Amino acid sequence: MDLLQLLRRHRRPVNGAALADELGVSIRTLYRDIATLQGLGADIEGEPGVGYSLRPGFFLPPLMLSTAETEALMLGIRWVSAFADRPLADAAAHALSKICEVLPESARDGAGAVPLRVGPPAPEYLASEDLSVFRDAIRRERKLQIEYLGASGIKGTRLIWPFAIGYFNEGRILVGWCETRDAFRHFRTDRIIRSRLMADTYPRRRQSMLVEWKNQQLERVAPDRP
Repeated sequence: MDLLQLLRRHRRPVNGAALADELGVSIRTLYRDIATLQGLGADIEGEPGVGYSLRPGFFLPPLMLSTAETEALMLGIRWVSAFADRPLADAAAHALSKICEVLPESARDGAGAVPLRVGPPAPEYLASEDLSVFRDAIRRERKLQIEYLGASGIKGTRLIWPFAIGYFNEGRILVGWCETRDAFRHFRTDRIIRSRLMADTYPRRRQSMLVEWKNQQLERVAPDRP
């Protein structure tokens, strides 16, 4: 954990000797611990003689969950496995296996016996969807060019700034700022025929657009609410 915290403080790669010196361990111990963390899923990049850095992401140390927390986690993962697009559903299964590895055997058995279930699985056309490029564009705050089939059946090309995806039992919605309409727009993912990730980042932060969009939606459904 100390090694992870140390890597988080550095934005540039740090050589192994400097890390070992600051932690008070041998260089051999440092290399072993880095390999252990990588095996557990920490996204540490680098190699001996070059330096190491921790890419942004999520890494959970061993944890203990209450019964209610375990039930909530299992229900959420089961919903994602049933209704998310295929890569995200697979990721949910991998996440569950990693979490179960750090739980004691008694808790692991209890996690498998959680009696909460989701409804029938999503239709095949939803289960086979791959929204990876949309999530990638959102994470990297990159513009996305899409060919979209409108409700009227007319195809059109849009350049958007995607910042959220809504997952529903009956489908998914990509939310973004549309340069063509100069406004927030919602796009059904099953109507997006083609998409291309652009090299340009969009000029606004994803979080600020999300807040503005939420406020706009609230004004539509409850205009008198303070």
